[in-house]
Amino acid sequence: MVEHSTEPRIDTLSFQLGMINCFVEMVACGVKRMAISPPLTPDEYARIESASSKIVGAFGMLSHLEKSLLLTDLQTEEFTKGKWSVLYYRDRETLDAYFALKERKNKLEELGQYGELERKDVSRAFMRLLSYPDKVIDAKLSQTEPTNPFVLSENREES
Repeated sequence: MVEHSTEPRIDTLSFQLGMINCFVEMVACGVKRMAISPPLTPDEYARIESASSKIVGAFGMLSHLEKSLLLTDLQTEEFTKGKWSVLYYRDRETLDAYFALKERKNKLEELGQYGELERKDVSRAFMRLLSYPDKVIDAKLSQTEPTNPFVLSENREES
């Protein structure tokens, strides 16, 4: 007897673009200072690039392709390894703040001074750029391991 799952199958392209549209709208409405696309393989990025640009243009926002996303306590290395992310933001100052934070982390690592306290500080600053409330940041930083934010990711179909 063949069992059929009652869970809906979600095609990956629609899933990614739906998240992107929502995140860009949240930046445009001032709910978020910066948002990030789901982690994308280079092939997935090629497939969504045009639609992502249209969404960004329609909302009058800006975007930047990040091929090496800042790794913090918000996500696991496995979640972004070998993948690209698109940063969505309203003004250049926000992108500059992201790069300054990434540079700060890199310098601390080079100096061998990137311990737990510094990692949590960089993680907190990154989550603030993403407009997470302090209460949520505190909860995420108290977890022993980051969680996958895409609850339905197991039910996605490649398209």
